[in-house]
Parts: sequence; structure tokens; C-alpha cells
Amino acid sequence: MENLKHLLSKKIDEHRPRTTRLLKEFGDVVMDKVTIGQAIGGMRSVKILVTDISYLDPEEGIRYRGKTLPEVFNLMPKPKGKDYPYVEGLWYFLLTGEIPSESEVLSLVEEFKKRRAIPKYVKDVLHAAPKDLHPMSLLSIAVLAMQKESKFVKFYNEGYDKNTSWEYMFEDATNIISKLPGIAAYIYRMKYKNNKHFEDNNDLDMAGNFAHLMGIPEPYDDVSRMYFIVHADHESGNVSAHSTHLIASALSDAYYSISGMLNGLAGPLHGLANQEVLRWIQDVKEKMGNKVPSVDEMKKFVWDTLNSGSVIPGYGHAVLRKTDPRYTVQRNFCLKHLPNDELFKYVDILYQVVPDILREQGKAKNPWPNVDAQSGVIQWYYGVTEYDFYTVMFGVGRAIGTLANITWDRALGYPIERPKSLTTEMVEKIAGIK
Repeated sequence: MENLKHLLSKKIDEHRPRTTRLLKEFGDVVMDKVTIGQAIGGMRSVKILVTDISYLDPEEGIRYRGKTLPEVFNLMPKPKGKDYPYVEGLWYFLLTGEIPSESEVLSLVEEFKKRRAIPKYVKDVLHAAPKDLHPMSLLSIAVLAMQKESKFVKFYNEGYDKNTSWEYMFEDATNIISKLPGIAAYIYRMKYKNNKHFEDNNDLDMAGNFAHLMGIPEPYDDVSRMYFIVHADHESGNVSAHSTHLIASALSDAYYSISGMLNGLAGPLHGLANQEVLRWIQDVKEKMGNKVPSVDEMKKFVWDTLNSGSVIPGYGHAVLRKTDPRYTVQRNFCLKHLPNDELFKYVDILYQVVPDILREQGKAKNPWPNVDAQSGVIQWYYGVTEYDFYTVMFGVGRAIGTLANITWDRALGYPIERPKSLTTEMVEKIAGIK
């Protein structure tokens, strides 16, 4: 852990002059223009945020620290006999931009184990909540309950030093990531498995222990590694990432920021797509008599769906113009571990027919599947059939990238975010409306 902190400190010292120079010498350089459509339409595509953690390339998909997902999965150290990397190693990589060695990852694995215990008061809070409360609400409340542990708050109250504030954000962030999988699994067992729980297995890494706490055997540990890594970050403009940055910009601590992130992720337009796709596939299966259709039968069904004015869930993306590599990673897992699963066969046939049909139709900018097109199918196969829980696991993964981002926000001294607003009348005048 100290080695990671020392390396991160070195990286921060090297990076700070770049940001300082940009502000001092080039602060008035225009990066983008803003249209009325963008201002009213959710600021889509406005170049207004800066992050080095991830970038969404239209052709290659998400890049973490400049590396594509296939590169990340190939280069990162993996537990012995496993196909997917340590999630702890991703934390190291997102913070520093350097691929950790196996010994560096194992050191971090041990550090996470020391921090993973869930405080009793968190469990008490969860048990005191209404039984029908959504699991995302429970996860947000659990994170918020731990806010009293914040080292950043104590540091601020004792005398804030801008130059070292990142160290305390880093400590809070590491504590949250270490505990979050266990809290998620605790919520799952409490809500869906008659409140029967398992103790941590300290022989296991973060994702392995999560699978153990969920009560699901191998290779669900690899599912968890894959799932947390592909959902870790997606630039800074999406709701969950931007919420984290926005809240932290007020010098709120990581607990407040991640609780807010989870609340944003719970929105139907952000984190619920995977369960909606799964429901749609199950509905298609039922309409087709619970048998695997031929390619021609599926083509007819897709055309009928589109001609009725409906869309094909899981296809298309605001930025990507190729198959989402997060989809490809999951597809490869399915081809190895569940090639004969009927739901996956539906996913596979849809992949064979939908892109060509959407291209022929000509309405979709991107006819390819995105990350949500089959992630729910994998969870369902391994017995996680509670739709509402899928976003909880998404949230565990997304915390990794967003916490790395706000650690760097503090390191670079980013100020409070405060864009300017106009009235509708002012916008009408700009548009030339009298």
C-alpha cells in the first residue's frame, strides 16, 4: 500500500505542473462551442470535463489510462488458474497509469483484506430499513452511514492543506472500495436469501470473496472480476461519474460522493438497462414458444418489432460506432462457460441478425450491441435472478473509476463546479426569437 501511495505521489507531483501551466498560459483557449440544443438537451458532447482515468473512443470503446479493454485484460495480473485480472490491480492501474506487477497486486490484495470488514452499525442500519426498500437505496444508505469514518473530514476540520488533501481522499476511497463488495453481498443475502450470511474468506481476493459471500461457486468469481472491471469507468460525463465529481468538488468526502453516485446510477436512464434487456429477451423467448428460433425466425421478429415502432434493447450507443468491447468480453465468457444456455442462444442469434437489420433500416447510428446486451443473462445463469440487484453490482464496479477520479481531483486542486445558467428568455434572444 505504501508503495502505491508513494508511486501515486510521484505521479501527482509530475502532473501538477501540466495543469498549472494550462490554466496560467492557456486558460482562455476555447475548447468547444455550445449550441442551444446542447444546453437544453443535457450538455451532450460538450467538451467541458477533464479526466485521464478513461476515455470513450468511438471506434475502440472505453480506454482505461490509454489502454483498450482487451489490453487491460491481457496485461493485468490474474489469480492463479483464472481468466480475469485482480480487481485490486485495476485500482492500482487507474490511479497510476502503470500496470502493476504480481507482487504489487498481491500486496494490495492483502491491504484490501485488512480493510474489508463491515462495521456492525452498518449492518444494524441495513436491518432497520424497510424490508421492501430497493437494494440500491440500501447500498447508498450503507455508504452514507460510514461517512463518520472519513479521514478526509477529520483532516479538513484539523486544518486543510490543498497539497496533501489527496492522501486523505485516497484513504477514504480505498476503504470504500475494500468494503463495498462485502456490503453488496450482505444486502443480497439479507434481502433475498433469508438473511443467511457467510464469513469473509481471507484466502480470497476481492472478487473471489464477493462470490463466496454471495454463495455462488466458481467461475462466478471470474464473472465478478469481469463485471467490476468492465463497469469501472466510462469517462466523466455520465450521471454516476459526473455526480461523484460534482459532489466532491464542494470538498465533500468520498462517502458523500459515492452515495450520490449510486443514487444517480439507480436512475432508469442510466443503470437499469441490463435488467431491462434481460426482461425483453425473456419476453421474446416466451413469445417464441420457449424454443430457440432459427435465424430467419429471429429476423422476422426483429423486423416486426422495429416496424411496430419499438426498439431492440441493448443495441446502439451515443458514442460508439463499433461493437462495445465490454459486450465482446462478456460474449467470450459466455462462449466458454454457457454456450448451450437458451437465453445466451437468444443473445447469440440477436447478435447475428440485429446489426444488419439496423443498418438496412438506416435509423441507428450504431447498430452494434452495447455492454447491457447480455450482462443480465450471465447473472441469471449463475442464479442471481433478482433484477433489482444488478445495478448494485454495477455500482460496486463504477465506484472504482469514480473514486480514482476524485482522488486525482483533489491532487490537482480542481475547484468547485459552477456552470452559468441562463433564462429561457435569454436563450430566445440569443436565438433571435422576438
